[in-house]
Amino acid sequence: MSASYVTQLFPAQEIRPLEGLYLAHELRRAAADQPFVYANFVTSLDGRIAVPDPMKGGMKAPPNVTNARDWRLFQELAIQADLIITTGRYLRDYAAGKAQEILRVYDDPRFADLVAWRAGQGLSPQPDLVVVSSTLDFPVPDALTHGGRHVIIVTDHRADAARIHALEAQVGRVYVAGEERVGGDVFVRLMADLGYRLIYSAAGPKIAHMLLEDGVLDRLYLTQVCRVLGATPFSSIVDGPLLDAPVDLPLLSLAYDPHALDGVGQLFGCYGRR
Repeated sequence: MSASYVTQLFPAQEIRPLEGLYLAHELRRAAADQPFVYANFVTSLDGRIAVPDPMKGGMKAPPNVTNARDWRLFQELAIQADLIITTGRYLRDYAAGKAQEILRVYDDPRFADLVAWRAGQGLSPQPDLVVVSSTLDFPVPDALTHGGRHVIIVTDHRADAARIHALEAQVGRVYVAGEERVGGDVFVRLMADLGYRLIYSAAGPKIAHMLLEDGVLDRLYLTQVCRVLGATPFSSIVDGPLLDAPVDLPLLSLAYDPHALDGVGQLFGCYGRR
């Protein structure tokens, strides 16, 4: 089988091109009448999405797991969105030169087809960004608002009033959506009131917990690389207290990619409400 193809295992077995695998899910149709929230992670077999960074401190995506084939599908998910969820940490890292633009289709000629796809949908060049943060301890780099893209900030009642006013002077209104934390259900209703329907979480496990806890995550995309890493501490796809009730996300589709990481291989799973 050519390296440009993957094997779909479920719901039906067939050979499919890697490019376009997630565009074919037509997420904008799912969000036609109501908000639709989806998230994406890449993980090792032992559940690592982030491991300690010995050079810079903190945590980072495991370099033995991240790969160009998964990155292609990440871009296919991001290009469909009206709004991308991120965090204060991302903005701090971006300002410090430690993070790249979330949507890289305009910087990489390999993704020219995705630029054309979004333009063909009549959408703005970039999805807007929403930053969910309690501390508001981040800058908003000017580069993130180029091309008319909006940056929305959502916080809770613990946030410092002076910091809220400073950010409002820079980007516009800062929204409060919770007492001691941002509530997932309040957050999604607020974004819907602002006109956003298709909402993509490119944030980490704390945001995933927020969305799951309040029952507003419609779909989870999970790439599982066939590799065990170990490491302590580590981050997994959800970080927070035990959920009051388990969240059932039945398998919607599964594809096997035998070509990733020089033949190590990976699984592309899609889980969610039917």
